Amino acid sequence: MRILISGARGLLGSALGTRLRAQGATLSALTRRPCGEHDIGWDPERGSIEASDLDGFDAVVHLAGENIAGGRWTARRKQRIEHSRVAGTALLARTLAAQPTPPAILVCASAIGWYGDRDDVLLDETSAPGDGFLAQVCRAWEQAADAARARGIRVVHLRFGAILAREGGLLARLLPPFRLGLGGVVGSGRQWLSWIALADAVGAICHTLATPGLAGAINAVAPGAVQNRSFTRTLGRLLRRPTIIPLPAPLARLALGELADALLLASTRVRPARLQASGYAFAWPELAPALRHLLGHA
Repeated sequence: MRILISGARGLLGSALGTRLRAQGATLSALTRRPCGEHDIGWDPERGSIEASDLDGFDAVVHLAGENIAGGRWTARRKQRIEHSRVAGTALLARTLAAQPTPPAILVCASAIGWYGDRDDVLLDETSAPGDGFLAQVCRAWEQAADAARARGIRVVHLRFGAILAREGGLLARLLPPFRLGLGGVVGSGRQWLSWIALADAVGAICHTLATPGLAGAINAVAPGAVQNRSFTRTLGRLLRRPTIIPLPAPLARLALGELADALLLASTRVRPARLQASGYAFAWPELAPALRHLLGHA
């Protein structure tokens, strides 16, 4: 199976590549800086792509995009976040649609930010979209693949929750302060965190590639969503550190501005209805065993 991956050198893309190679797939990377024999160049900011090299792939997995948590959301950063996702996806979808032999499937990363801040409401793929910047970006991000859909390509939008891994992302950022005993509840602690272990994020992609009936939006989250206070206590207990230093909402907003409301204080309680209905078996459905494994505890 020939598979093209954008964002192949990121946290999720690297883990996915390792899994797919082990399964015997032939991989190519869609990258701004081609350096390998199978790399294909593109520059989504300028709208350029090596279109002639995109024909004949069996599948394309599109993971590239500006890091949402890379810094305070200035007007320029928000523009880059939206443009990298919407314009990049539209460019890729148009180019694939124009190929003589397009791929059978295009898997596009999306995010549970699509649902917005929804308090305690339990959300699935049938739920209405939310409000705010991230919800707006996610709606446009998913719509940007319409050209591929119109061509008959099976398009999947995996709405990822917080991906937990020691190598990067949320958990990697939390470990240093928590190990120093500086961890604590953020805001009220009542806000829901919908998370997924890196192994299951990779597994969800592989599952969609291998399941012809899956298309459209699919929540890529573990079934065991937790509130911030529970996440905090669980991580502190496993690290054997106190978690008594809270981060009040006003201080979080002072430090991070709008980013704090969107990523730290927002409550998004999501369940993976379509993944489970299609037969996907989570390796790590509950938080404590997942963290224990990621931290290397027996």
